[in-house]
Amino acid sequence: MLLENKVAIVTGGDSGIGRAISIELAKEGAAVTVNFRHNEQAANEVRQQIEQAGGKALVVQGDVSSVADLQKLVDHTVETFGRLDIMVNNAGMETRTSTIDSTEQDFDTVIGVNLKGPFFGTQFAAKQMIKQGDGGRIINISSVHEDWPMPGNSPYCCAKGGIRMLTRNAGVELAPHGITVVGVGPGAIDTPINKETLAAPEKAAALNHAIPLGRVGEPEEVAGLVAWLASAKAAYITSSTYFIDGGIMQGSVGL
Repeated sequence: MLLENKVAIVTGGDSGIGRAISIELAKEGAAVTVNFRHNEQAANEVRQQIEQAGGKALVVQGDVSSVADLQKLVDHTVETFGRLDIMVNNAGMETRTSTIDSTEQDFDTVIGVNLKGPFFGTQFAAKQMIKQGDGGRIINISSVHEDWPMPGNSPYCCAKGGIRMLTRNAGVELAPHGITVVGVGPGAIDTPINKETLAAPEKAAALNHAIPLGRVGEPEEVAGLVAWLASAKAAYITSSTYFIDGGIMQGSVGL
């Protein structure tokens, strides 16, 4: 197993990509704290699945846009499992609003969850890892839209662009402590955030056509990459984003 005796936190670990990551990290041997904001039942289902497979899991409620909740998340994890080795800043949301149409609330909500959360999640995890003295892994779940515009979803793109530089800057700052910081940028993945698009046959067909591999990705595919990046096999990787998008960022209709 890649992550035997490691301890991980996954924010937003109750659904979508976060759920798959929680299960995959546990499958590779890590004890996993599954964070959720609203859906306690879903988080407990993840915990039960991990435990039934022989793994260890903890469920902790918390809003990642709250600094106090993030500190509680780290504290409960360390109290339960004794340490923290892997922090996966995964929780995210979007308003699908443009630069013109976004309200102050739209902007603050998206930035709070998608950028403030990972920033302070990184900070609190790093402080614990520095205290332990033997390094660690921080993985930020970003998006192709940290680098690739998405008209009509401006606050989300701003937040993911911020994640790009958080990953790069924190990776440089934390390298002397043996802590790596890596981004994972999914493209179109079959998760609740894409439910509306994938439920409409014409929209789904258009999306698949735009992806060179011809299909959307599965959460488990992202989770596999995250588990590898969290392992010793990725010890020399930091301050970079790994895109997992079926080639959509490089696709072109030609001229």
